[in-house]
Amino acid sequence: MTPKGGQTSTLAGRRRQQVTIRHVAADAGVSLQTVSRVINNAPNVRPEVKQRVQSSIDKLGYVPSIAAQRLSGSRSYLILALNDRDRTIADWRERQGADWVDQMLLGGMLKVAEYGYRLMFELVDTHDDHVERELRATLAALQPDGVILTPPHSENVQITSLLQEVGIAFARIGSVQPGAGVALSMDEEEAAAMATRHLADLGHKRIGFISGAPEYSLSNRRVSGWQGEMKRRGLAVKGMLAKGDFSFESGVSATKALLDLKEPVTAIIASNDRMALGALAVAHERGLEIPSNLSLLSFDNTPVVRFTGPPLTAVDQPVADLAALAVEMIIRVLRKQEIPHQPLIVEAGLVKRSSTAPPRAA
Repeated sequence: MTPKGGQTSTLAGRRRQQVTIRHVAADAGVSLQTVSRVINNAPNVRPEVKQRVQSSIDKLGYVPSIAAQRLSGSRSYLILALNDRDRTIADWRERQGADWVDQMLLGGMLKVAEYGYRLMFELVDTHDDHVERELRATLAALQPDGVILTPPHSENVQITSLLQEVGIAFARIGSVQPGAGVALSMDEEEAAAMATRHLADLGHKRIGFISGAPEYSLSNRRVSGWQGEMKRRGLAVKGMLAKGDFSFESGVSATKALLDLKEPVTAIIASNDRMALGALAVAHERGLEIPSNLSLLSFDNTPVVRFTGPPLTAVDQPVADLAALAVEMIIRVLRKQEIPHQPLIVEAGLVKRSSTAPPRAA
């Protein structure tokens, strides 16, 4: 005879052991596939069986897993976001206030919730010779319905070809190239032109530009936007483009080169916040006041630039908006709905702070 309260004790023990779909199937006296069909609200389950399974789920306190949802062959309701491993880990370790991942998760998670999906975040090394094998293993383990690719993954042919081969819907953030998947990007050229206009309208004529890593196509698009606006205004660009790679150190060396010109620049646009911090360090080291002696403008608008001395004017990347749009487009593909003409372009903003001002009169 079971002592009073014995059933409650047994259920508590099961919860401690993690209740699985097998426990539910055994308790309800049905197959694993039947439980999965109930979990996925499939139409081909008799009402009395559905009620029995649901009662077992409620009694055991079972929380359906992704694996259980897949047993019936239905969607996983999971979208996977892939970011570059090396750069992401470097950002986290340096703790310099970069919030690309935060903003991506903010936009992506809020949007997937509207559709009853979940978002997972994974790091993959785009430079690894075994990137295809690594990605295949990730897809096999998680079985996502869709994938969001961020730069440089979004333009890695190995990755995009694999996703196309296995038939997974995907979006390419930061890419404007034709091809499989949905391409969407910030308007990089217009963002750089907007930054240049801001400085030129203040009266600057010698506006230097620090480019980003060449493996990112957006780096070249930003350079094109700066060059185009400079030429439209009849301003010289020769010698005022300095190469960077998005690192602090490259910002330092590029700024030194721009300030060591025979006619030094009076303003600098850096292609990301980290290089702008390098430029700021050089200015302080040389005793240059920002913005009295040198105006400084950055890309990204991560939290750190709000607390520098002085706070930096910055192009504000709409990362959350891009991630949300990527989710929406993937779900449209899954639902076989029409996709707008590509690439989809999201406008950037310019946040004006105290690092930019008219140049000091000679």
